[in-house]
Amino acid sequence: MKQRIITAVVALTIFIPIILMGGWLVELAAVALALVAMAEVFIMKKQIIISVEALIAFVGVAALVLPSLITGWLPANVSPNFAFYILVLLLLLCTVFFNKSFNFDDAGVYTLAMLYIGFGFHYFVMARHDGLVVLFYALLIVWCTDTGAYFIGKYMGKHKLAPHVSPNKTWEGSVGGVLVATIVCTVYVMFFPVSHASLMTMILLTVILSIAGQLGDLVESALKRYYGVKDSGKILPGHGGILDRFDSLLFVLPLLHLLGIV
Repeated sequence: MKQRIITAVVALTIFIPIILMGGWLVELAAVALALVAMAEVFIMKKQIIISVEALIAFVGVAALVLPSLITGWLPANVSPNFAFYILVLLLLLCTVFFNKSFNFDDAGVYTLAMLYIGFGFHYFVMARHDGLVVLFYALLIVWCTDTGAYFIGKYMGKHKLAPHVSPNKTWEGSVGGVLVATIVCTVYVMFFPVSHASLMTMILLTVILSIAGQLGDLVESALKRYYGVKDSGKILPGHGGILDRFDSLLFVLPLLHLLGIV
């Protein structure tokens, strides 16, 4: 626990000022986090990150996070989406030229990972561009859900939520996390309006986003269980990797966009 607290304090000391300053710092941070998360997928699959296919995946995920990185290099008739498709084709070509170490299943996993990670961190940038209140709303949902679920699950949890994926999570903790997030975020939006929606609408959205965050957590747990690892990485001592810390946000932030807030 001591190691987790120290890591959290150090990380927040770096993370919060970047969010407050915004602009290119947030864009740079989002790209950097996405690249580390993509590297974690390679490491979980026990494949090297110094390779042609890794380079393609890194370019692809960075381009999804921040399309402006590549638009200046593209002909006028080539959109960022089409450029991404070209990168996917290059990954498929790797199955021909590096077939002993890279196969079609690998190409599929990395394409899915680029989309999952790239769009998630893209909407992290978009949320900050829409304002601090929007991004902090998303962060509050995730933090309050995690905290509420942990403590209520620890002291009151009896019924397992998804034991085949995450044996420590309980239904009581899940419901408690939603309640804590809803209460805290309701107070937050009363003082810092996130959108023009009514208070009741925002309460409903908070419930939906809190559940989505927990689903994102379970998806990442399933990913780790599939590859037989405890944490996605070791960059954050006591907390694991970037995917471990941002798994909920990777679901919440795109949903914020879908619901018309970002």
